[in-house]
Amino acid sequence: MHEWTRRAGAAALVVALAVAQAGCQSKSSSGGKGKPRSRSTTSTSAATSMPASTGGTCHVRPGPLPDSACTPGATNPQVTQANIASTICKSGWTATIRPPASYTNKLKTDGIRAYGYSDTTMSSYEEDHLISLELGGAPSDPKNLWPEPGGSPNPKDKVENDLNHAVCSGKVQLADAQRAIAGDWTTAERTLGIG
Repeated sequence: MHEWTRRAGAAALVVALAVAQAGCQSKSSSGGKGKPRSRSTTSTSAATSMPASTGGTCHVRPGPLPDSACTPGATNPQVTQANIASTICKSGWTATIRPPASYTNKLKTDGIRAYGYSDTTMSSYEEDHLISLELGGAPSDPKNLWPEPGGSPNPKDKVENDLNHAVCSGKVQLADAQRAIAGDWTTAERTLGIG
């Protein structure tokens, strides 16, 4: 039974990655509205240097933001506003759901390729949750993980912690924090009126 579960999980991952990649390809090649997204190679206000891109299926948005078609974010259905005291507001809880490096390193490799980064050094990226685990982000969903340029800790980590404190203190609703960080983590605090 264990072998079947492992194979089913691997098959589900392959399907999810294929769907995510197909979505990125159709978005980037459809001609969509407006200008195509540019690939930044300059420093951002968050002091993160963006690697050069060689033209993958996903594209970095201005600043250190993932392609919203490839990495739209996903939430953990086990985390709700009603149970935050026993989940995201409980010290050590995220360690119980964090996926193993063996899983995230494979996604990181695939993501570096999909984003077309010319620097393929694994340590140049953190496989990061767009909606952080501290905000009820889905731990293993490829739609919530991307190779964030730069190591860890990074400027996004502070935003994640600040939003977690705002949710746990009752200043901000969980769903609002999740939407804000998924939309643009660099402006999430300002959007929510806490930064």
